[in-house]
This record gives sequence, structure tokens and C-alpha cells, in this order.
Amino acid sequence: MSIVGLDHVQLAIPPDGEDRARHFYGALLGLEEEPRPASMAGRGGAWFRSGRARLHLGVEADFRPARKAHPALLVEDLADLSARLESAGIEVVPNAEVPGCRRAFTHDPFGNRIELIQDGDGSMQRG
Repeated sequence: MSIVGLDHVQLAIPPDGEDRARHFYGALLGLEEEPRPASMAGRGGAWFRSGRARLHLGVEADFRPARKAHPALLVEDLADLSARLESAGIEVVPNAEVPGCRRAFTHDPFGNRIELIQDGDGSMQRG
């Protein structure tokens, strides 16, 4: 038996955070919201995807942001996305700790850490 991939990553958001999440993950990051099963509709939250990457946001009553644990999203153009986020008033911090890899860190509206990695940069790309 072996693991063949990663289906999705889930992050927590506070109650009533869906509209801010849709703006950040949908409008700014460009992820497409996907419908959730009817059996989960009353729980709040939202699901997003882009290609095979899927991100689920679940409402947590005693929400605390993930400041260390984080998803790392591969992006087509890190410079363009960074500029878009900064134009919206969102801080983006470049990080050159991994040789040959263009990456940066930001936070969603709730304080969850998000890593952005330029797709195609060799040292972080896996086959």
C-alpha cells in the first residue's frame, strides 16, 4: 500500500469568515470555489481548487490561526501574485532560504500562514 497523492489541505477560519475567505482565496489568489456536499452546507466554510490543488476552509468556533503549519501553493508567476496581494494591502515577505527556489510567505485575512512557491523552480519541484 502506498500514498499516491494529497487530496486536499484544510485550514480553519473563524465563524462568519466566509466572505473574507472568498475575497482572499478566490478574488486575490485566483482559486475557484467548488460546491460542497449538501450534507455539509450547514457547517460553514468553503472549498476551493485550482487544477489538482484543493483547499478546504472549515469554521472553528475557538479559532486560532495556524502560524507555523501552512499550505505551500505553487503559483505561475510569484512576482505578479505578490504585486496583486500587496496592491490589496496584504504583506508578502520574500524568502530565499531554499537555494534555487523563488518563494514568499503571506497570511490570509485570519492570520493563517500561506507559502507561495514559483512553479518550476527545481529544488521544490517533485516528480
